Amino acid sequence: MEKMSRVTTALGSSSITGRTMFCHLDAPANAISVCRDAAQVVVAGRNIFKIYALEEEQFVEKLNLRVGRKPSLNFSCADVMWHQMEENLLATAATNGAVVTWNLGKPSRNKQDQLFTEHKRTVNKVCFHPTEAYMLLSGSQDGFMKCFDLRKKESVSTFSGQSESVRDVQFSMKDYFTFAASFENGNVQLWDIRRPDRYERMFTAHTGPVFCCDWHPDDRGWLATGGRDKMVKVWDMTTNRAKEIYCVQTIASVARVKWRPEKKFHLATCSMMVDHNIYVWDIRRPFIPFATFEEHKDVTTGIVWRHQHDPHYLLSGSKDSTLYQHMFKDATRPVDKANPEGLCFGLMGDLAFAVNESLVSSDGGRKPYPGGDRRYPFFSFKKPNPTEQFAHVSSALSVFETDLDSSRMDWFVKTAQLYLLSGKPFTELCDHNATVARELKRPQVSTTWTMLRIMFSDPALGPNHSLSKLGGLPLMNSFSMKEMGPESRLERCKGESRQDNIHLEPGNSHISNNNEENEETEGSDGPTEYMFGDAELDDDDLYPLEHDNQTVAEEPVYTLPPEAFQLRHEIIDNPSVPEHLQQDKADSPHVSGNEAEVACLTPIESFSLISISQPLYSPHLHANFFCPIVREMLSHYAERGDVQMAVSVLIVLGEKIRKEIDDLTQEHWYMSYIDLLQRFELWNVSNEVIKLSTCSAITCLNQTSTTLHINCSNCKRPMSNKGWICDRCRQCASACAVCHHVVKGLFVWCQGCSHGGHLEHIMNWLKNNSHCPAGCGHLCEYT
Repeated sequence: MEKMSRVTTALGSSSITGRTMFCHLDAPANAISVCRDAAQVVVAGRNIFKIYALEEEQFVEKLNLRVGRKPSLNFSCADVMWHQMEENLLATAATNGAVVTWNLGKPSRNKQDQLFTEHKRTVNKVCFHPTEAYMLLSGSQDGFMKCFDLRKKESVSTFSGQSESVRDVQFSMKDYFTFAASFENGNVQLWDIRRPDRYERMFTAHTGPVFCCDWHPDDRGWLATGGRDKMVKVWDMTTNRAKEIYCVQTIASVARVKWRPEKKFHLATCSMMVDHNIYVWDIRRPFIPFATFEEHKDVTTGIVWRHQHDPHYLLSGSKDSTLYQHMFKDATRPVDKANPEGLCFGLMGDLAFAVNESLVSSDGGRKPYPGGDRRYPFFSFKKPNPTEQFAHVSSALSVFETDLDSSRMDWFVKTAQLYLLSGKPFTELCDHNATVARELKRPQVSTTWTMLRIMFSDPALGPNHSLSKLGGLPLMNSFSMKEMGPESRLERCKGESRQDNIHLEPGNSHISNNNEENEETEGSDGPTEYMFGDAELDDDDLYPLEHDNQTVAEEPVYTLPPEAFQLRHEIIDNPSVPEHLQQDKADSPHVSGNEAEVACLTPIESFSLISISQPLYSPHLHANFFCPIVREMLSHYAERGDVQMAVSVLIVLGEKIRKEIDDLTQEHWYMSYIDLLQRFELWNVSNEVIKLSTCSAITCLNQTSTTLHINCSNCKRPMSNKGWICDRCRQCASACAVCHHVVKGLFVWCQGCSHGGHLEHIMNWLKNNSHCPAGCGHLCEYT
């Protein structure tokens, strides 16, 4: 674990030496911070608050700041920072909402200096001004930021972002009065500490919470942000509008981001969950980490470079209760193990493939595809930069186009738009979706929906309801041929013909030639599948229905009478099988279908087959019986790439099948389907799928950034209350320019002049007028 290589870095008159090493902590760490001279590090957490000395060979505990028999919640820290100008000054963000400063120069055991309790909820971040000794900034879960002057007993300024909780605050390294704040709703705000009433600039940085931000130590305009959307973005703040200049895609939510000293394009990140590693990225090559530290066994909670001018040592704390010093020379280099190849599918099925140019040139015997070569190589050459520590590979890009007629995705779009997932009874949903699939020439999907309706339809509709709708053979309780002895054979009645006789369709009338293979009795796992042939039984005795080609809606629901013939004895609940039926199945030869056109029961034998008041088994299998089959079917569709079918069935079946599939698999299917819908710009369908999902990770997708913060149209100040009257100028904030009443529903406005009103009123006005109804003279246009 410990690596023996050493590095000595010259930092003015002093030097830093050391190696990769670690120490075990008493409890998990939430944050770490290093002192100005890089000789000590403070570790803070819910149950730990200690200072360690950084020696050449090991960490040495110097001071435990949790003193007293019953430490208060002020010692439970969510964040900690060591002042870079005053070596004895620390600040912590407590989980109870307190901001505490600590003076290490105090002679007493308790080093607590000042206590500020102005925040109402947990404080997520504290930050000292880089050059001002007494200025401290805090950001809290209550949505407020406060600036403290440590020479006073209370805060001197309060900043309200009019937003959700503050996750990070950072003073600019170059601009004395500027600090940045990141929020849960994905916004980043820039403030001037001299003007606490309004932010200087605000922009949306991420789709989801922004957990961290960090100013570049050398370039005054660069701000790095990291969020739950698994991205690290670098923004240029020197322009009029914040401009995204770099973006790094990681594999998990970004919890911390820190620029690497003396390396303009390098920054370090760690994850909030799932991923335990620490990555150092070159933002010019965002697709693979420049270096990786893999020592931690649990989530990394805090990272800091040991010295602001030393790029070789990184300190980290983790939930695995360890404190590490990583030497950059010992880091893993993922690029050494990566293949210089890339593969990507387009929205319509096109395939792009990038490979090392040397491999393409060596493939001289390659034959073109039928119909012409569809391979279009693109060679991209980049001038070598001596400052980049990357291997240079020249690649050739090949594009394989799909046949538009055979690989169109129109079926996906139409299916998503036409499918019904809720709002109607289960049987109607299945019938509708089966019809949609059949019209789109997808017979297998259509049949799947039909079978799902049969399997999970309501038993109250009757056991034969589902199949009788199809116009085919109803599922009836049939008798195994092995139970019928010689005496019970069906007599052939060649001269007898009945008008109401129903003949089975040739495709459905059959007798198995192997009774062993089709043997199913009461109590077995599967349903009985025996059916009588044309010459075995008078169809009317079992199916006294008039066969016609009427539609499903015209067919009356028929109930089979309990007795086909007059009873010859008293019916009992569990009648015993007559002796003449207890013969071996070998003595009961099959009756050929072409020996007689019509077969009927003799009066003596009829009671043993038809007059049984209770069926041999339940005519309707419980829905749970089919769950394993449906689970395999959904997995089959998902693995084949039709995640649309898997998610649609999952939603329609609901609780009938949801418990059979683990939550992670469901979440993966949902996310894949939602991603496809959004790529095809099917926003309404995507939102419906999110609403109908029961996975907590999915339902929260359309709950983020749902708070709308508006300004008054008269005084241009933020609306702080929940009504339609501005509490500053006492004017209606959203009055309709046509009717002059308050708009309480849909509000539409012109992006040119900002006037608007009720949607219907503005539409009717612009049908006959081109000028703004407010009289400002602007030529408004409604599209």
